[in-house]
Amino acid sequence: MFSPFSCKQTYFSFYFCFTTVFLNIESNNRYLIKNSLGQKIYYAAEDSKCCSLLFCGSHRCFAIHITDNFGQIVMDILRPLRCSKCCFPCCLQELEVQAPPGTPVGYVIQNWHPYLPKFTIQNERREPVLKMTGPCVLFCFSDIDFKVTSLDETTFVGKIKKQWGGFIKEAFTDVDNYEIQFPKDLDVKIKAVLIGACFLIVSSLYQFV
Repeated sequence: MFSPFSCKQTYFSFYFCFTTVFLNIESNNRYLIKNSLGQKIYYAAEDSKCCSLLFCGSHRCFAIHITDNFGQIVMDILRPLRCSKCCFPCCLQELEVQAPPGTPVGYVIQNWHPYLPKFTIQNERREPVLKMTGPCVLFCFSDIDFKVTSLDETTFVGKIKKQWGGFIKEAFTDVDNYEIQFPKDLDVKIKAVLIGACFLIVSSLYQFV
């Protein structure tokens, strides 16, 4: 079972750095995952077809394979080809998390909203567990929080934060840092799904191919 959460801290931080080749054609992204101590604990690599990269852009289907420091795949993140615009409410983003590969542990489903990025976190039985909501302004000169709450949106559970890297880094590079925070007693499967939710935010809202 995917379990990077043996540390007894209340919150854990994962920093996702994705890099692309500075060409006119987008390449498969690579990610580095660290714990709150800055230690490298996992690597993630996107597996997308060339045609998807060329013609589908940020809406492309992909598989992301997460490996440990020994090169073993511990988790797969699968996204089908979907839309993300409010005018297509029947075909919004969704994502499946498998840990270990072949064993679904949860899903991230985009909910229709005219201007807010809203998602539902589901368990392996596709039962809603948590809600996640981002701001209406996705680009500003500060950190951007996607709050994770209870289903009735009254209790704060955690957040996924896109860290502001400074004007030069934001404007001229394709490297971003994301931090995930959640309580230590949260179900380990849901923690894995929240990692998947971070990848969905990165790929659907902050990548322009």
